[in-house]
Amino acid sequence: MAIKPPPPPWEVLQQVNDLVGSSGLKSEVDKGVRTLAQSALARLDVVSREEFDAQAEILKRTRERVVALEAELEAMTRELEALDQQD
Repeated sequence: MAIKPPPPPWEVLQQVNDLVGSSGLKSEVDKGVRTLAQSALARLDVVSREEFDAQAEILKRTRERVVALEAELEAMTRELEALDQQD
């Protein structure tokens, strides 16, 4: 029997809001749920979008540099082989 995955957080919030309704508890429940969500997110090993984009750009430039260096190495290898054949 397959285990059902938990519902998305926004569905849980909606269910809690439906249960609490417009009573005075709603703001307290909202604060508690928000604190719990922030605590859970703080424990995750995540990076900001800005940091992700910066690292992606660095990776792109690094890949381009590797391709250029590989082409340069290939050209130098061909030149060296041509010199060896002349001797």
